[in-house]
Amino acid sequence: MPDSTRPKSVLPATQVHMEGFAQVREARRSELVEDYVELIADLIADGREARQVDIASRLGVAQPTVAKALKRLVKEGWAIQRPYRGVFLTPAGEQLARDVRARHQTVERFLLALGVDADSARRDAEGIEHHVSEATLAAFEAFLAKAAPHV
Repeated sequence: MPDSTRPKSVLPATQVHMEGFAQVREARRSELVEDYVELIADLIADGREARQVDIASRLGVAQPTVAKALKRLVKEGWAIQRPYRGVFLTPAGEQLARDVRARHQTVERFLLALGVDADSARRDAEGIEHHVSEATLAAFEAFLAKAAPHV
């Protein structure tokens, strides 16, 4: 097929393509940690201890799954487990929880400003918050500051 009639590739440049997939893989790796620290912080802020049974119930997973995840959080320095007490976040875990919560709130407010219903915005933000880049998040915030300061 002559060059003039060959369809142009829809693929991005190889490096750009690879970087996009790498970003998604990294987001997936950190997603579990982020969900757990955010939930632990929420449970503690709600005036309760973050108990394994409560975490399992809220995430819809089995307690052995939570036990395994909590071991990872402790090993990586995000949380502390105390016998016969709940789980507590380290200062690093508390900061991560604040960062994740802020991303979640920005994404949710952005979706609401677009006209997405509240339930869908809350659910969708739960996934998007882990995958949104800092540049996109900044664009969401700029949009919200101009277009929807009340949302």
